Amino acid sequence: LAAVSAAGVLGALAAVVGPLAARADGAPGAPPPAPAEMVQAAPRVSGRVTYSRLLEFVGDGSVKRVDLYDLGRTAVATVKIGERTQQLVCDLPGATTGFIEKLQTAKVALEVHAPEQPDQAFQVLGDIAFPGLIIAGLLFLRSRSGGQGGLPGVPGMQNKAKIQMTPETGVKFQDVAGIEEAKEELTEIVDFLRAPERFVKVGAKIPRGVLLTGPPGTGKTLMAKALAGESGVPFIQASAAEFIELFVGVGASRVRDIFKQAKENAPCIVFIDEIDAIGRQRGAGMGGGNDEREQTLNQILTEMD
Repeated sequence: LAAVSAAGVLGALAAVVGPLAARADGAPGAPPPAPAEMVQAAPRVSGRVTYSRLLEFVGDGSVKRVDLYDLGRTAVATVKIGERTQQLVCDLPGATTGFIEKLQTAKVALEVHAPEQPDQAFQVLGDIAFPGLIIAGLLFLRSRSGGQGGLPGVPGMQNKAKIQMTPETGVKFQDVAGIEEAKEELTEIVDFLRAPERFVKVGAKIPRGVLLTGPPGTGKTLMAKALAGESGVPFIQASAAEFIELFVGVGASRVRDIFKQAKENAPCIVFIDEIDAIGRQRGAGMGGGNDEREQTLNQILTEMD
């Protein structure tokens, strides 16, 4: 029984191993082997080669194929050196017309690979989404600032207008010497600010503004403070040079802030120093900076009406 059982087991093993051996030997029932090109891996770059050395390989017939990449600036050459075939990379200098002519003369296979183009859908989406995100961010920061002409957290877009308000200047006309004619001109404004009802009854209107001109150091600021001191009203001072910034609309917003504070403390005197920074001829300039100056000047004139 043992002998029969062993023989039966060997027969079973032979029945199992036999078909496997037949398939391994390429029996008719076995599936065909995979093609060689599907089994072989893609050729890898073996190293780099200089342009002059690559030309030598082309001349002696060692180059079998050349692939051009990066708009013709990089060449990958299939070179047969001895019994081995290598992939060598070469950076081509300048125009490739002469190099291509040499390849054609040597009858070397040449293929030019175009750069990969991004998906048009993603490109259009990016062109639309990027500006949209910037605009949305600016509008969000603008809303957080309350529309006061500055954007919080963004350098250069904060409202930097320095408004100095002095309830009582303590300066009188007697403290200003050498400008007697200017004092006489400003006396009418002092009388109106002290007792405006007398002038209102007869239909008189106070001048909306006074332009003080002269070289630096001649007492323009001191005269304005003396006017406020004689009238007994607050004195609000600002510099026009601080109105103009890189971003359009900031200057006009700062003007509105100044006159808003002036209305809250009326009657008062608003003194804008260095008005020539924005008070130039309107409509004579070109460019964003001139448009911003005109907008700021127009806002001042609107507030003075």
